[in-house]
Amino acid sequence: MTIPLPYLTASVPGIGGTIRSTPDDFQVKERPLYLPCGEGEHLYLQITKRGLGTPQLVLHLSSVLGIKARAIGVAGLKDSNAVTTQMLSLQGVKPETLARLRTDDRILAVEVLGRHRNRLRTGHHAGNEFRLVIRQVSPDAGERVSVVLDELVRRGVPHYFGPQRQGRKGENYLLGAALLVDGARRNKLSRSKRLWYLHAYQAHLFNRIVAARIDRIDRLLSGDWAMKVANGACFPVEDPVQEQPRADAFEISPTGPLFGSRASWATGEAGAIEQEAVAELGTTREALTAAAKACGFRGERRALRVPLAGLDWSLQDRTLTLSFALPPGGYATNVLRELMKNEQNLPG
Repeated sequence: MTIPLPYLTASVPGIGGTIRSTPDDFQVKERPLYLPCGEGEHLYLQITKRGLGTPQLVLHLSSVLGIKARAIGVAGLKDSNAVTTQMLSLQGVKPETLARLRTDDRILAVEVLGRHRNRLRTGHHAGNEFRLVIRQVSPDAGERVSVVLDELVRRGVPHYFGPQRQGRKGENYLLGAALLVDGARRNKLSRSKRLWYLHAYQAHLFNRIVAARIDRIDRLLSGDWAMKVANGACFPVEDPVQEQPRADAFEISPTGPLFGSRASWATGEAGAIEQEAVAELGTTREALTAAAKACGFRGERRALRVPLAGLDWSLQDRTLTLSFALPPGGYATNVLRELMKNEQNLPG
């Protein structure tokens, strides 16, 4: 099983409550990274749907429009038990063909955005906007909500990977660990399956490093690699004291490794934390780098925290309504878990 992940706001009791009593309690809107240029073979749509995950939507569009699933591009995967708005690209589809696509209780709205030269690919979005409703929170939740959210705005939201990566039993990373050292077993799987389990192992290691630094998630250490929040560029931190004001202003953030053949490891104090987390998994950084090279993935650095933007909330009759935005890769569940501290009631 995966390890329990510590809270950034552990000193503040949770408000409890339940989420997703209905799909309308969990609303997500994808923020486009760019809009179509007006010409090209890919038709861009924005679709709002209820109770329909992205893979199911792709299959539905493929069937209704008579196109292959691989001709449909998406920027991100959206949950089924929610109301979600996301962009898609359709290769070789004429606008008149869209007349076959009807709105109903699952497909709520379809908007044609225009044509573009390139397919929409994973990560081609600027993040997500959330509107969440938590019901039956504790009677004295108001003060706790204010303290927790103020702390998350000031220091950042822990950038833990969500439990979806690890499957129902929470053990996908174990198969990923086995695949790293067993080439014959790797070769029996498709590339997508192989990478899914290897990325689960990456995520498990990264979560352990965030957990080890949770009390200093916004502090730069010697040997750190920092990420520029504006563009995702990374650089080695030579003087953490000199750079700390930029971290306090959320211009930069400390990072952890998503190991790979070309991903950098930290040195100094930050590197010692990473090395200890790797050793606890029974391996070494050199072994992980070599295995990633054999498996064919490069890896990267990932921020230990993400900014909480566009925050607005209200509390009425033990119902908390919460709106905020997160950058790509940010999990709303990391905000919810800091507030609720009630893991079994969080969406998986």
